[in-house]
Parts: sequence; structure tokens; C-alpha cells
Amino acid sequence: MKRLVFRLSYAENILKGEKRSTIRLRSSYKVGEVVDVYVGTARVGRAVIRHIERKRLSELSDEDARIDGFRDRAELLRELMRIYGKRVLSKNPELYIIHFQLL
Repeated sequence: MKRLVFRLSYAENILKGEKRSTIRLRSSYKVGEVVDVYVGTARVGRAVIRHIERKRLSELSDEDARIDGFRDRAELLRELMRIYGKRVLSKNPELYIIHFQLL
């Protein structure tokens, strides 16, 4: 079974249902697929992939940020910069917004 793996800092928001999407540079997930959800090395449950969107970095909105558990677009962009780095993000990459629902 495929895994969705998150940093430990996201655990509370995922378990509360406040983080319902993740933004990735690549995706091999399919809508309807059930995946194991890991926070760090701990499996915290399963989720179903509900929807996958493709957007350029520059197209991300405040709503995208809120669904991903952030206050606004600026906070989301700071986190993406920390994860992927300026070099990658300066190219305005196409991203995958993976919407999921814990089961």
C-alpha cells in the first residue's frame, strides 16, 4: 500500500482534520486510492485520495493554504520554501495538490 508521509509538526492538524491536503512536486497517487498515513515513522491511519489538482506555484491561493493547514498563502509559501528550497521554487514549478480524507 502506498504511503502519505508527513513531518511530525503536522500530526495534530492531520488528526484534527484541519490539514486535508498536501502539496508535492510529484505524485503517483490516484483518486479513490486508499493510502497509509504516516507522521514521521508512526502510522496514524489510512486516508482516501479525494481529488488531485495541478497548479503552478504562482497560482496557489489563500484557500489552498487553509485546506493544507496554513493561515494564508504567505505562510504556505514560506513552508514550501523551507522544504523544497529557493532554487526549485524560483522556476514556478507545477505542483500537485493532493486532497485526502482520513478514514
